[in-house]
Amino acid sequence: MGHDSRAGLPAGSPAGSPAADVVLTGGRVHTVDARDRVAEAVAVCGGRIARVGTSAEVGALAGPRTRVVRLEGRSVLPGINDSHLHGVWLGAMWPRLLMDGLTGGGPPQPDAPPEPPPAVRLETAEDRRRAILRTGKLLSELGITSYTEPGLGPGEDGGATGCFGSAALRDYADLAAKGELNARVTALMLFGELDGASSEAAFLKGLRSFVPPRDVPGRFRVAGVKIFADGIPPMRTAWTDRPYTGGGGHGSLLVDGASDGEREAALRAMIGAAHAAGHQVAVHATGDRTTRVTVDAFADARGRDGRDGRHYLIHGDLLSPATLAAMAASGTGLNTQAGIAVATAPMLAGALGEAALADAWPTRDALAAGVRLCLSSDAPVLTPDWRAGVAAAVTRRGLDGSVRGAAQTLSLVQALRAYTIDPARQDGAESWKGSLEPGKAADLCVLDGDLLDVAPDDLPSVPVVLTMVGGRVVHERSAGSVREH
Repeated sequence: MGHDSRAGLPAGSPAGSPAADVVLTGGRVHTVDARDRVAEAVAVCGGRIARVGTSAEVGALAGPRTRVVRLEGRSVLPGINDSHLHGVWLGAMWPRLLMDGLTGGGPPQPDAPPEPPPAVRLETAEDRRRAILRTGKLLSELGITSYTEPGLGPGEDGGATGCFGSAALRDYADLAAKGELNARVTALMLFGELDGASSEAAFLKGLRSFVPPRDVPGRFRVAGVKIFADGIPPMRTAWTDRPYTGGGGHGSLLVDGASDGEREAALRAMIGAAHAAGHQVAVHATGDRTTRVTVDAFADARGRDGRDGRHYLIHGDLLSPATLAAMAASGTGLNTQAGIAVATAPMLAGALGEAALADAWPTRDALAAGVRLCLSSDAPVLTPDWRAGVAAAVTRRGLDGSVRGAAQTLSLVQALRAYTIDPARQDGAESWKGSLEPGKAADLCVLDGDLLDVAPDDLPSVPVVLTMVGGRVVHERSAGSVREH
C-alpha cells in the first residue's frame, strides 16, 4: 500500500445519485480492496458505501443535509472483524484478561503454565445479555464492527461459567432482532466441553437434534460448529510429533477413545459429519500432529462433494511446511493470535525444545504458501484491542522488548487484511463487507492519525474516534474529534 495508490478508484455512483448521508473527506481511506488502494474520501448513503475516491469526486455527493466530516489526514479503515472473540465471556470478565500476568509485566517464564481463569458465573438471561451488550459497547469504542463467537451450545449447558451454553445463542438472536447489537455476530455451535472432552456420539446427536435460532440477516448468524481437538503445548496437552521435554510423552486428542487411533478416527468422523450437514467447521488444533490430521480430514471431507466449507484451524500453534501446503491445497484457513505467539513462545520452547519454534505460529509462511490467514484476539484471553494484535503481528515484539519469531512478521497491509477482508471471507460475507468499496456495507472506523505514518509499536495508543456499522454511528469519541461543516 503506497502513498500514491489512490488513483483510479471507481466512482461507484452514477450521476444523479441521491445526496450522501455522510461524507468523510481529506484523509487516507484504506479500502483494503484487491489492490489495497488508498483514497482521500468516502461517501455513505443508505447504510452502504456510495463512492470512494478523491475529495472532489466524493464531495460531489454532498447535499444540504449531508454530514461532512473533515478528516484532516486521519485514516479510515474498514470495520475491524475480530474473527475469534468470546463475547459473552469477555463482557463478564472485562477488564480482566486471562493472560494479564503474561502480557502486562516481565518476560514469561518457560515453565510457568497460564494461570486458571478468574471465577465467573452468569446465572440468568439478563446476566448474559448484559455481558453481550457490555462487549458491544467496548468493541464499538475499538472500531470493531463484526466478530465471531466461537463456541456456544449444549455441550456447555451445564458449564461452570454460564457463558457458553446454548441459551446464549438465543440471547444473541433476540438482541439482534431488536436491533440492540452494535456489531455483526457470527456464531459457532459447541457440542463438547469448552477446552475439554467431546465424543463422537454426543457430537452426532447434537448435529441431528439441536436446532439453533434463526439467523437475523446481516446481524447474527450461526455458521457452523467448533471442535476442541487438543489442548495447548505449554500445558503439554497438545498432540505432537515431538516428545515433550523430560519424558512427557506426546499428548493426545481430547476426543474420546481408547487409543490414539480411535481418537483420530472419531475426530475425522466428526469433521466429516459436520461438513456433510453443510456446516462450517472450526477446529481448535495446536500440536503439529493434530494440525496435520485435521487438515487431512478437511481435505477428505471437501473431496467427497467439492464444497468449500470455509473450514479453518483455530490457533495452529505448530504447523509444518507440509501442513501449510496441504492447507492451501484444501482451502483450509488459519485463525491465529499474534499476541499469544509473542507471549507464550518461551513456554512452548520449554515444553518441546527450542527446535519446535521453527514451526511455531508461521504467519508469514502461511501467507506465502497461499493459506487464508485471519488474526484475532481470543478475548478475554488477550485484549480485544486489534491495534495491539496488529502491532504484535508486525513486530513480534513482547512488552519486555524481545522479538520472538522475527522471520514470521507481517507487513502492515497483510495484518490489516487479516483483520478485515479475510475474516469477511471466513464469514462467507466478502461480497458485502470487509472492504470500503461501492455497494458494500458502510462498516468503518476512523483512527486519530495516519496509519501509514504511525510506528507499529505506537499503534495501540492511536485512538479510534469514530465507528460506524451499516452507516449508523455506534461510537464517537468526543465532539470536536473530527471537524465538520
